[in-house]
Amino acid sequence: MTLLSAWESVFRRDGADHVALYAPSGERLRTLGEIAEETEMWMRRFCEAGVREGSVVAFQIPNRAEWPALFLALQRIGAVALPLGGHLQGEERAQLLGACKVSACVEVASDGDLVLEPLGHEPVAWDGRRPALLKLTSGTTSAPRAIRFTARQLAEDGWQICETMGIGRNDLNYGVIPLNHSYGFANLLLPLILHGIPMVVSDDPMPRAILAGLQATRATVFPGMPVLFDKLAALEEAGGLPSLRLCISAGALLTPEVARRFHARFGVKVHPFYGSSESGGIAYDASEVLDHPAGFVGKPMSRVTLHPLEDGRFQVESGAVGDGYWPVDAGEKGAIENGRFTPADLARITPNGVYLVGRISDVINIAGRKLNPSEVEPVLRQCPGVEQVLVFGVPSPIRGEEAVACVVGSVEEPEFLAFAKRRLAGWQVPKAVWKVGEIPVNERGKTSRRMLAQRYLEMQGLPSRP
Repeated sequence: MTLLSAWESVFRRDGADHVALYAPSGERLRTLGEIAEETEMWMRRFCEAGVREGSVVAFQIPNRAEWPALFLALQRIGAVALPLGGHLQGEERAQLLGACKVSACVEVASDGDLVLEPLGHEPVAWDGRRPALLKLTSGTTSAPRAIRFTARQLAEDGWQICETMGIGRNDLNYGVIPLNHSYGFANLLLPLILHGIPMVVSDDPMPRAILAGLQATRATVFPGMPVLFDKLAALEEAGGLPSLRLCISAGALLTPEVARRFHARFGVKVHPFYGSSESGGIAYDASEVLDHPAGFVGKPMSRVTLHPLEDGRFQVESGAVGDGYWPVDAGEKGAIENGRFTPADLARITPNGVYLVGRISDVINIAGRKLNPSEVEPVLRQCPGVEQVLVFGVPSPIRGEEAVACVVGSVEEPEFLAFAKRRLAGWQVPKAVWKVGEIPVNERGKTSRRMLAQRYLEMQGLPSRP
């Protein structure tokens, strides 16, 4: 069943008056019938702007009620959707639109309405299967590129998510994670299209706004990120969430400490979820066990097979794996091949589940010895006064690289280093400590060690990495 045939089946089953989208206040935003009418309107606008089968159309909008109609209209025309995050601006945005041969772009005007800007590129003569969606990703480099997905691959990802996580027609998704990112698209938009699972559409990520929205709408499913669960757990005197039955965390590793604090505050377990833009969902912890070791992300998703490799990485085999990168020369050679994707993550795959232990690019080469930050961070977190710690590498003229610890907490550098020297081998001890009030994350809730290293070097007045 394709995306469009699934949507048509949902429409026939539930009827035009079925409410599909809600505001955080609980107000009804769209019924299935209103989405269908809006889809027809956008089809006309796209065709008037010269969008045809094979055209790439970008839309750079926050979470709004127009999202389902925009995507469905492009599917009906046979065009290709390219969602863009709001962070993409200026020359970087212009280069991406040109490289991806974007024919038109939907964005928000100053008055809040959506405008369609034709950009002039002709439809792409797709070599092989025409994609339905291009997912923007930075992969292991800083250069943005996109991954090609057919409608069937997207549908497979949506089915795997609903089946593995037990999300059904009686649920209400709370949608505050960005729909323009793979996680939000797959966990919020695809369940609506494939199964008619309604969602709350919110673009306010402030913790009190999220809590108020969850309470007002009585949402049952909340896909979020560790930083959101951490900040929600810190809210006091704001009431509970009796309707919430399922919390899902992705985008970054969920620490046991955050999971315990959220459960203590609201009585709901946060379930770790691990995926990638290239393959969709990979692993999920469906259990109700609270105290898993750090790095645990659950068992492989339904209809997903993991193949361990000798270097500590693994291949993901699934019907949701994309067809490759776009432009065709923008990806990593061999990363996506024959229905399999090889992430840059290092993992232990056991009968009990998958444990992430770092990334190939995060390994620090100290005078020929390989330091995996994920092996020393759990030790350093035990230091009194440490709330968070991330270890990254910076260039060293003598030893190739040195380790730096980025620390949040009340501990002072001498005490921290003394603790590290008692617990770690001498070569594993960080050579510098960088105290911060909060470890920065991007709009997807991820922290990049490369980004931290760049910021640290800039602060020290040292040359950046090449």
